[in-house]
Amino acid sequence: MSKQKLTAFALLIVLIASFTVLLSIGSEIYREKPPIPTAFTDVNGQLVFNENDIEQGQLVWRSMGGHQLGSVWGHGSYVAPDWTADWLHREAEAWLDIRAEQQYQTPFAQLNSQQKAGLEQALREDLRHNSVEPQADGTVLIRLSNTRIEAINKVEQHYLSLFGSDPELSSLREQYAMKEGTVPDLARREQLNAFLFWGAWAAITERPDAPYTYTNNWPFDPQLGNTPTSDNIVWSILSIVTLIAGIGGLIWHHASGKHESLPKPSEQDPLFVTKPTASQKAVGKYFITAIGLFLLQILLGGITAHYAVEGQEFYGLPISEILPYSVTRTWHTQLAVFWIATAWLGTGLYIAPALSGYEPKYQRLGVNVLWVALVVVVLGSMAGEWIGVQQYFDLDMNFLFGHQGYEYIDLGRVWQILLLVGLLIWLALVTAAIKPALKVQGEMRPVIWVLYASCVAIGLFYGAGLFMGKHANLAIAEYWRWWVVHLWVEGFFETFATAVIALMLVRLGLIRGRSANGAVLFTTVIFLTGGLIGTLHHLYFTGTPTSVIAWGAIFSALEVVPLAIIGFEAMETYRLRKASGWMQRYHWAIMFFVATAFWNLVGAGMLGFLINPPISLYYIQGLNTTATHGHAAFMGVYGMLGMGLMLFCLRGLTGNMQWNDKMLKGAFWSLNIGLAAMVFMSLLPVGITQFFAVIDHGYWFARSPEVIHSPLVEKLVWMRMFGDVIFSIGGLLMGAFLLDLIRKTLNKPAKVQQEVLQTNH
Repeated sequence: MSKQKLTAFALLIVLIASFTVLLSIGSEIYREKPPIPTAFTDVNGQLVFNENDIEQGQLVWRSMGGHQLGSVWGHGSYVAPDWTADWLHREAEAWLDIRAEQQYQTPFAQLNSQQKAGLEQALREDLRHNSVEPQADGTVLIRLSNTRIEAINKVEQHYLSLFGSDPELSSLREQYAMKEGTVPDLARREQLNAFLFWGAWAAITERPDAPYTYTNNWPFDPQLGNTPTSDNIVWSILSIVTLIAGIGGLIWHHASGKHESLPKPSEQDPLFVTKPTASQKAVGKYFITAIGLFLLQILLGGITAHYAVEGQEFYGLPISEILPYSVTRTWHTQLAVFWIATAWLGTGLYIAPALSGYEPKYQRLGVNVLWVALVVVVLGSMAGEWIGVQQYFDLDMNFLFGHQGYEYIDLGRVWQILLLVGLLIWLALVTAAIKPALKVQGEMRPVIWVLYASCVAIGLFYGAGLFMGKHANLAIAEYWRWWVVHLWVEGFFETFATAVIALMLVRLGLIRGRSANGAVLFTTVIFLTGGLIGTLHHLYFTGTPTSVIAWGAIFSALEVVPLAIIGFEAMETYRLRKASGWMQRYHWAIMFFVATAFWNLVGAGMLGFLINPPISLYYIQGLNTTATHGHAAFMGVYGMLGMGLMLFCLRGLTGNMQWNDKMLKGAFWSLNIGLAAMVFMSLLPVGITQFFAVIDHGYWFARSPEVIHSPLVEKLVWMRMFGDVIFSIGGLLMGAFLLDLIRKTLNKPAKVQQEVLQTNH
C-alpha cells in the first residue's frame, strides 16, 4: 500500500473512531444528565417548583438573551455574573444567616470560627445531599429542607427585583450591563427563578454514589465543598504529557521526512490566462457583503466592550433601552460567524469551477439566489433577536423567530433551518461545479476529494444544532451546540481551508501536486485526530459524566500538537511570496495566510491550551481568558484566513487591474497589531486578574462587580481602546480597498467591465 493510500486509510479510521466515541459519549450524557424533577417540594410535599416552571424558565432565560447576558455553568458572557455561581453564593449566605439566627440568635458574620465551621459543615451536608426520589407513578420528587427553602425565597426576591425594574437595584443592573426591566413580566421572572435554581441545584448536588456534583464540582467554592476532583487533576497532568509526546513525535516525523525542492514557477501567472466564468463573477458580491458585515461587527464590538465600563450608556448616551448589551453582543458574535462563513462560501463557489473548468447551467442564477437567501437570513435573524430580547414575542414565537439563547446559534429556529437550507443549496452548487474534477484521475484528485468532503460536512453538520429540542435539558443542548461551534467551525472549516490553500498554491505552480496530496491528507489526519474528540473539552462541567474529562483532556491536548510546529508552514508560505515576479499580485493574500499560521500558534495553540486542561478550565471557565482565546483564535485564524481567501479570489476576478497595495498593507498590519493589542493589553490581563480572584475567594467573586468594576479591571478595559481603534482602522482600510476596486471596475470600458469583478449579477 502506498504512503498516500495508507494516510487516506488512516483518515477513514480516525473519522470512524472519533464519531463512534463522540456518539457513545453523547448517549452517556443523555443517560447521566442532571434530572429535571416533576417537582421540588418541602419535606411535607408542598410544591416549590415544578417541571413546567423549570422548562418555561429556561425559555424565559433564552428569550432575554441566554448566554449573552451572564452565564450558566460557566458558558456565556462576562460582564453579568455566572448565575449558577451567584445563586449558590447568595443561597449559602442566606442559609448560614438563617441557621445562625436559629441556633445562636446572632448573624453568621459575628460567630466565632468554631461556630462558623459547624454551620458550614451543616450547609454542605444539606445542599450537597441528593434527595431525588423516583415515585411509583413515574414522577420524580426532590425534597428540600425548610432552611434551604427559606434561603431560596430570599434569593428569589433578589432576582425578581434584579430582572425587573426595582429602583433599589438599578446600580447593580448598571454594573451587570442589564437594561431596566430585562424581564418585565412577573410570571416570567418567577419561572426564570425556577430554571436558575435548577442549574444551581445541579452544580451543588452530588451524583448518586459519587463524591462530586452533576457539574463535576464546578464552580469552585470551598465553603460549599466544590473543589477540584481527582479526575480534574490526573487527566490534566496526563494531557500535558500527551502534548509533549505528540509534539516530539510530530517533530521527529517532520525531520525524518523527505523535503522536496519547490518547482520552478512559470514565467507568467497560470491563473491570469483563465477568464472568470459568469458564476465566478457573481461571487464578487459575497466578498462585498462579507466586508460589510465585518465592519458592522467591529462597530458592535466597540459598543459591547464599552458596556463593561458604562453598563447602560455609550459615552453618556442612554442606549441600553434600544440596543441592550445582550443584543449588541449577540449580533457581534453572530456576525463573526456570518461574515467569515460568507467569505468562505464565496471561496467555495469561486474555486469549484476553477478546479473543473466547468460552468453548470443556471450556476450564476443559483449563486445569486443563495446570496439573497443569506442576506435575508442575516437581517431577518438579527431583527428577530432584537424583538425577542425586547420581550415582544411570546415564548413559543421567540423560539421560532427570536433568540434561542445559545451562543453562536442564537438565531430563532426558523432562521436556523433556513440557514441550513442555504448551506445545502451551496453544497449543491459546489457539487454541480466540481463534479467533473472529482472524476479526473489526476495527481490532485485526493486533495479535491478532501475539499469536497469538507464541503459536504460544512453543508450537513450545521444541522446538528437542530437536535436541541425546544425543552432540551441544558446538558443535552450544550452537547449539540458544541457539535456546531467546534466541529462545524473548528473541524471542517479547518479542513476546507487546508485543501483550498493547497489547491491554490498548486494551481499557481508553487508546490507539486504530489507533495500537496501527502501534506493535505497528513495534516487532515493530525488535525481531526485531536479536533473531533477534542470537542469534549468544552463539556467538562456541563452536567456530563467524568468520562468527558478523560477523553476531552487527552484529545484537546492533541489538537495543539500540529500548532506547535506551524512555524515551519508559516515560513514556507512566507517565502512563496517572492517565488516569481508575478507573485507580487498575491503578496497580501499570502501575508494573510502567514498571519493565519501565526494566530493558529498563538490564539488557538498557546491561548487555547491555557484553558484546555480540566484543572485550568475548572478555575477560569467563563473568565476573560475565554474571551482572550476566542478573539485571538476566531479572528486571528478564521478571520485572517477569510481575508486571504477573499483577496485570492478577487485577484482572479479583477484581472490585470492595479490594486492599491498601500491600503492592503495598512489593513494587514492594523488588523494584526490591533488584535494583538486588544488581546495582550486588555483581555488577557483582565482574565489573569480574575484567575487570582477565583483562587483567593471562589469563582463567584471573580465574576462579581467587586472585580469586574474594580479600578484595575476598568483601567484595563479602557486600555483595550488602543487595540480597538487600530483594529477598526484596519477594517475601514479593507472596506476602502474594496470600494476602490468597485470604483475602478465601474470606470472600466463596458467591454472590459464584463471581464472583471461584477457585483450586480
